[in-house]
Amino acid sequence: MSLREIEIRILGSLVEKERTTPENYPLSTNALVLACNQKTNRDPVTSYSQIEIEEALRNLHDKGLTSTVRGVAERVFKHSHMLQESLDIGQKEFAVLAVLMLRGPQTPGELRTRTERYVFFRDISEVEASLQRLEGHRPPLTRNLGRAPGQSQDRWVHTLGPSSDMRPRVRATQQGQVPKGDAVAELRHEIDQMRADIDRIMDHLGLDLDNPVGEP
Repeated sequence: MSLREIEIRILGSLVEKERTTPENYPLSTNALVLACNQKTNRDPVTSYSQIEIEEALRNLHDKGLTSTVRGVAERVFKHSHMLQESLDIGQKEFAVLAVLMLRGPQTPGELRTRTERYVFFRDISEVEASLQRLEGHRPPLTRNLGRAPGQSQDRWVHTLGPSSDMRPRVRATQQGQVPKGDAVAELRHEIDQMRADIDRIMDHLGLDLDNPVGEP
């Protein structure tokens, strides 16, 4: 399938809320706009309008990827995704794909941390196996970009639309391997790990990096 950026953001947001706050799922249109434009766990941060979201929802509905219903006792329409049924993939692969949709190209280490609210991976090798299964899907759903300069792990991207990172590919290495004698690479690797740890802590505490004390 080929999806627009806004369609990818909508589907990723619906999957995230289904897995992390199931009591609030499906989402109303207002809640979906907020989910798409939230400042945490999103890269890039967006500012889609309600009109843009509604138009994209109609397109997704026509593609059989979302469903919109209104309950007997409810006053607003609510939206849910049908992505997993359309792709026919496992829970772990689905979690990895959803995080790639929301946060762009990432390493297996970053994905392991950022999927903790969705599923449990014992180690990075399990994440790598899920990425490879997604890459082997027909059509492929992920692509290995190789290492970015200064990184020790390969970066992966989803292939659902135009969000794929087209920067030049760097030679792939074994996961977790840092070039010997490369102090800069080692330092950047540590920074990447620290950033992932901070993201995990903020997610766990329900805090926004732009508003860490919960000010109105």
